[in-house]
Amino acid sequence: MAFFGRKKTTVGLDIGSGLVKVAVVDHSKSTPELVKVAITPLPDDAIVDGEVMDPHMVSDVIRTTIEAVGANTKAVVAAVGGRDVIIKRIKTERVKEAQARELMRWEAEQHVPDVDSVELDFQILDADGDGRDEMSVLLVAAKRDLVEAKLRILAEAGITPSSMDVDAFALHNAFELNYPAAMSGAVGLVNIGHEVTNINILDDGVPILTRDLPIGTRRIREDLQREHGLSAADAEALIRGYDRSPQLDSVIAQRTEEIATGLERAIAFLSTSLKGDGQMKAVYTCGGGSRTPGLTESLGQRLKKPVELANPLATMSVREGALESLVTDEVAPLLMLSIGLALRQN
Repeated sequence: MAFFGRKKTTVGLDIGSGLVKVAVVDHSKSTPELVKVAITPLPDDAIVDGEVMDPHMVSDVIRTTIEAVGANTKAVVAAVGGRDVIIKRIKTERVKEAQARELMRWEAEQHVPDVDSVELDFQILDADGDGRDEMSVLLVAAKRDLVEAKLRILAEAGITPSSMDVDAFALHNAFELNYPAAMSGAVGLVNIGHEVTNINILDDGVPILTRDLPIGTRRIREDLQREHGLSAADAEALIRGYDRSPQLDSVIAQRTEEIATGLERAIAFLSTSLKGDGQMKAVYTCGGGSRTPGLTESLGQRLKKPVELANPLATMSVREGALESLVTDEVAPLLMLSIGLALRQN
């Protein structure tokens, strides 16, 4: 999970269970600019429950999507996520950065099961210290098997990534660029995908907890089919449409209850370590499922808090033609992770 040196362009590659998304960002100007986007659907059962069922198919789609943007495969940044990635904010004795890696391994043994089977990384959150004896550190551990499996898929697609990131950090990158005012207090960032919803809690702009829920647009589609007798095509049309419907509203209410409960449990778990009053001040949604008609409104009503659809293009510079024939409002929620990965410069 080492970061890479500054380059003119970076290619963010997001391999979801329903879509492969690629975003190319140019860093040569004073502010990053999105120069190209490509999105390619995956067959329905190519990736199930986060496991790649058809590696050849997935690698072919990755290769096709990268070729569609004409990108340098050596500038690709990919990521790992899910339950096999642990993010934990810890307090430890203050040491110089050169000594920190050895100390972090010892700390990881206290917090991570089977530390020999993971890749470790960390970031010191208060490097200046202000004379304090303790320092706050964000510790990240990803199962080595998870990282190696992702690297194998990429290798089959002819890609050796310049960096492997973590989903939660990449989402944070794109979110911070577009929503600087949300970088204070406790905020929930909910990424609703095809199979999984990632709950990310940020505290003063630092991602300190991530959890996955087995809820996504596939589950909503199956609910519509089972409970309301809709065909798969009709259910998909409701999810991808623009208008609310009684059938969709009833399914959304059930699923947002699960998401809201997940958020509340995460905040309760963190309550003693959060800064300020320990309350979540707002929630932002992203990912393909976030634009399901009525979902963001339903989540806001359930939580009784502001819930807003996050747009990774809200303030970002976008080069003319970057989205080609894609409809901006439809694809923007899908791009938070790929843009966040492409924002990596170092």
